[in-house]
Amino acid sequence: MAKERQVAGGGRAVEVAPDRLEGWYARFAVRNDGVRSTELAADTVTVTADNGVVAVASVPFEPLNAEGTVPGLAVGPLIGHALLSRRIALLLVRRGGHSVGIARGGVVVQSRTDRHRVQGRSAAGGWSQQRFARRREGQARTALRSAAEDAFDVLVPQLSRVDAVVLGGDRRALETLREDRRLAPLFQRAERRVLDIAEPRRTVLEDAAERAVAVEITLSGP
Repeated sequence: MAKERQVAGGGRAVEVAPDRLEGWYARFAVRNDGVRSTELAADTVTVTADNGVVAVASVPFEPLNAEGTVPGLAVGPLIGHALLSRRIALLLVRRGGHSVGIARGGVVVQSRTDRHRVQGRSAAGGWSQQRFARRREGQARTALRSAAEDAFDVLVPQLSRVDAVVLGGDRRALETLREDRRLAPLFQRAERRVLDIAEPRRTVLEDAAERAVAVEITLSGP
């Protein structure tokens, strides 16, 4: 698994599965004429190539128990950290559906998924448009209430047995759920990274379970 996307301001970010990190960095060194230095910090690992290309890895489930700058390629601490088996709570939500689950080692072991009809925008005007907007907002509120109930039922009771919480989906929908006091312990444990996902369904949850443990590396430079 190595999913790539463009990032704002130039450059690109790639998600690399833990068991592929060693090979990815080895190929990075070959492609870029070797590695000049590696800087280890609690939340990032920065590898600078001899040709000026910089690869900044965001440490998942920080902090990384290593720090300092050393010559050459020295990403062993990051690889060891990423390979640790973790039990993760996943909360994925968009306005039209949600999926919650518990994953271990990137594999979903418990889940609940639901979809709700939320109409798209109307081209009509006047009172018809206002009625349509009210109906649409009502559908969205119902969908988010259902997401909150499932998150409370499935995830909150598991919090004492998980190592991390990973969120995904629409940030506005997630912020609405954050206002539910019952879910405060869940959001307090959430990782900073929010996964960009399609409309939640079981297959999307399975993909998110793999992506949650991947290391995101941002590449920039010549």
